[in-house]
Amino acid sequence: MADQVRRGFGVGEALLIAVALCVMVAVGMAAASAFTAEPPVDAAGVPAATDTATAAAEPLQPVVPEAAAITPPSSGSQVSGDWVRATSQRTGIGEVAVQAYGSAALRLSSEQPACRLGWTTLAGIGGVESLHGTDGGAYLLTDGRTSQPIVGPALDGTDGNAAIRATPETTEWHGDPTWDHAVGPMQFIPSTWERWASDGDGDGVTDPSDISDAAYAAGRYLCASGGDLTTARGWTAAIFSYNHSDDYVRTVLAYADAYAS
Repeated sequence: MADQVRRGFGVGEALLIAVALCVMVAVGMAAASAFTAEPPVDAAGVPAATDTATAAAEPLQPVVPEAAAITPPSSGSQVSGDWVRATSQRTGIGEVAVQAYGSAALRLSSEQPACRLGWTTLAGIGGVESLHGTDGGAYLLTDGRTSQPIVGPALDGTDGNAAIRATPETTEWHGDPTWDHAVGPMQFIPSTWERWASDGDGDGVTDPSDISDAAYAAGRYLCASGGDLTTARGWTAAIFSYNHSDDYVRTVLAYADAYAS
């Protein structure tokens, strides 16, 4: 759960997103990151009426990344391996994460062509939420799962978060018998995953800690929330639905633009 702009970038990624970080510092961003679509709580687990950081900032006008709908090249029905390797080298994002973002965008370009979701949008969210599955010393295994759980702070009503009680079922995800937590590289809270659970890699399992599943689920969620993501209104609405914070939208925009550049 990215309750602030994260640190710990590798050298390659740090160079790539230097511009993004400058933008974040300039506007004083602090992105919150749990993920829920259940009103009146926003996607950051923050009651919308108390989002003081957004209220203090200039009202956000609809925006769209510089390269909104980048669909990766395919090799048969799969994303091109050459593209994955080249993009990983260029951006500093690990190949497993690039594969997940590219595969999700490619699949959705066929399933929901009107959505026009670019892989850089998913990468922007993945970068903010978990540094592409590497937050807290974790890394992505070759099958897409994180080497250790990535668990966000307790959604206990403090620090601007909503209060979301854990259930016996959700406790198995994060280990807290009292409060829910966002989990995995795209930081889903359990109730949202129950609705949007997806099998992104075709292994017959839906796992929010598998970046292939999480990226595909996030893409489906964004497409359902924004319409045409190459339009400023559509893209902004989709990212805002993921986290009801103007600062969060700006942060994802900066990341997505950096990865597209």
